Amino acid sequence: MKKSTFTLFENYMRSCMEDSAHDREHVYRVLYHALAIAETEADVDYDVLICACLLHDIGRKEQFEDPSLCHAAVGGEKAHRFLIGHGFSEEFAEKVRACIQTHRYRRSDPPRSLEAQILFDADKIEATGAVGIARTLFYKGQVSEPLYSLDVDGQVSNGENDTQPSFFQEYKYKLENVYSHFYTKRGAEIASQRQAAARAFYQSLFREVDGAYRSGQPRLKELMECEEEDEDGI
Repeated sequence: MKKSTFTLFENYMRSCMEDSAHDREHVYRVLYHALAIAETEADVDYDVLICACLLHDIGRKEQFEDPSLCHAAVGGEKAHRFLIGHGFSEEFAEKVRACIQTHRYRRSDPPRSLEAQILFDADKIEATGAVGIARTLFYKGQVSEPLYSLDVDGQVSNGENDTQPSFFQEYKYKLENVYSHFYTKRGAEIASQRQAAARAFYQSLFREVDGAYRSGQPRLKELMECEEEDEDGI
């Protein structure tokens, strides 16, 4: 890929990125992960891969403004229009669109081409390890979602059976399970090296907040009962 072509894609990506959890640095890391994976695969179309990596999250703004939209679908269409508008072939634009449209974890439409699978894996690596935890916390704060929910007994839920969004719910739904959803061997290897860090953070955070409730609630109840007894004795 010529440097001028890369710069064209890069500048368009940078003009679209406003999300702190899915910012331009996230895009660069996805690209670098993809290049590392591609080194272990044969017959990779690097032009398609690099373009798809750079543009994979350009639909985030539209999804943030309207949560009913899928950023992968929106981004794929935006990338296709951009590429056709700048003189790239329909074949190239369609390959890039297909990669972007199938990169999302929560889609039933799996990536089919090698480049799409590499993009999928590279993007999912960003949901693993310490980086995955940090990015999830960024996003949850951005959309005003809590760290955790309480169960019917008023205790901290670990997120496993939650229907309401929270960091713990996201960890149990996605971050804990992402490690078994890789298409490439190298992608799975990179992710597995990060798994322990994410698990340790979640477990430590749960112990800390759960401990506060389990020790604090009984003590608060005791103090309130003592206050009631004092008032009765007046």
